[in-house]
Amino acid sequence: MKDKQSRYASSSWFLKTCLVLGLLFLYLPLIILIVYSFNDSKLVTVWGGFTTKWYSELLHNEVILNAAWLSLKIAIVSSASAVILGVLAGYALERIKFFKGSTLFAGMVNAPMMMPEVISGLSMLMLIFQTQILIQTIGFESFRFERGFFTIWLAHTTMIMAYVTVIIRARLSELDDSLEEAAMDLGARPLKIFFVITLPMILPAIVSGFVLGFTLSFDDLVIATFVSGPDSVTLPQIIFSKIRRGLDPQMNVLATIMLVVVGTLVIGGNYLLMKKQVKNSGY
Repeated sequence: MKDKQSRYASSSWFLKTCLVLGLLFLYLPLIILIVYSFNDSKLVTVWGGFTTKWYSELLHNEVILNAAWLSLKIAIVSSASAVILGVLAGYALERIKFFKGSTLFAGMVNAPMMMPEVISGLSMLMLIFQTQILIQTIGFESFRFERGFFTIWLAHTTMIMAYVTVIIRARLSELDDSLEEAAMDLGARPLKIFFVITLPMILPAIVSGFVLGFTLSFDDLVIATFVSGPDSVTLPQIIFSKIRRGLDPQMNVLATIMLVVVGTLVIGGNYLLMKKQVKNSGY
């Protein structure tokens, strides 16, 4: 008995050590970033005292604020569009399992996830140019396809849709078809069954797909670089361009604000989820 307890104690210390090391590896760079966002020195690698002046300068930096607002709008619209298309694609793939061209359709839907972002961005850029040439050939010679909000939205929606489709399809595969079949036996039409029964059951997957899509769009740099124009620069592009010219204290502040916002959302979401699970379990 004592040998078993000693082995359990040693194993417990080993697991705790692994956990601490893992957390340090993940969060130590973030902690350093947050600390140096209050650094008084312009040299971000040298501590010059405590200050909050970089936060004030960031809040008055119109270039960064405009880029953040543009990225936020694109992320919301792209995620919403991708959720609508992803739900339709995932529902079709799961409910109509075998149809002519189903394998090709599934492969085309999943392809953007496995394709390098450089290729995806280049292909979207070529699509824009070819569409412009086609419209001009038809007779609209003065037409110009300006790269900006619309082109970034189109590229991000295409990228995010693949992830949403996989999430929705996985959720649908876990559902019991008996409820839908019972509703059909009672005379309900397929459209009503989808909105009244299926949609509420896959709502958590839809929310997860939207959150994932928002993150992918808001953080994207490579694809946006190909399809954005001079008047539509996203926040990741601004950060990357400033970092290339040297470390900027305001970038530490911007990263800290983003970490706090994302961390608050994640912790709040997990708290509500755990609270709901505890309530459902009856404890």
